[in-house]
Amino acid sequence: MKLLKGRVIAVSGASRGIGYHAALEMARQGAQVIAIARTVGGLEELDDSAADMEGSFTLVPMDITDFEAIDRLGGEIAQRWGKLDGFLGNAGMLGGLSPLGHVEPKIFDKVMATNVTANWRFIRSFDALLKAADNARVLFMTSAITRSRKAFWGPYAMSKAAVENLALTYAAECVNTNIKINLYDPGPVRTAMRAQAMPGEDPNSLAHPKELAASIVALLADDVDETGMIYGYSTANFSTPE
Repeated sequence: MKLLKGRVIAVSGASRGIGYHAALEMARQGAQVIAIARTVGGLEELDDSAADMEGSFTLVPMDITDFEAIDRLGGEIAQRWGKLDGFLGNAGMLGGLSPLGHVEPKIFDKVMATNVTANWRFIRSFDALLKAADNARVLFMTSAITRSRKAFWGPYAMSKAAVENLALTYAAECVNTNIKINLYDPGPVRTAMRAQAMPGEDPNSLAHPKELAASIVALLADDVDETGMIYGYSTANFSTPE
């Protein structure tokens, strides 16, 4: 029995890295995956990989800072499926590393729009669809940077702290519903964002995104009973927010 058979799940940032491999694993597990990303080539490659899988992909080329497009997507999902069984809020950007006083306002605004506002807009657009499903599951990506408070990581760290509060607030609001909302910290992973942050690091010393896919998919399965938790790749459950 496939873990996600018959489930409709949306994934942002699905054209590469963690989102790409998580989306592939969802399709392997039988899901209808709504793959959202700006990079059309990456989405098409994802779609080509689904030929021998039980699940399938619906490709949605989109800049997630086009907030009206997120609203339209919710309407299109409602018309086609009438529900949404899951959402992986994976898309994000680093915005570079810099002292706070040197961060360009347009970069700060772009990081916040991509990492925070877009995820709120997805919640706003998908809330009724998630509540229409039998057992909806939502997972947002976070980072230990919210707790380590490293110099020069300001915009990214602030955005991920906001994402944590966004997810945990939504979890508290949905505690008496069918929706379970959690967070996932992948740790150091071999991604383009990690290479941008740590250009001198040996990528072969890091986990490959495909190694995380099974644990991410497991947190979107309908047998997940906990909500408002922060999970990590290397530990089953490292934090219970107060």
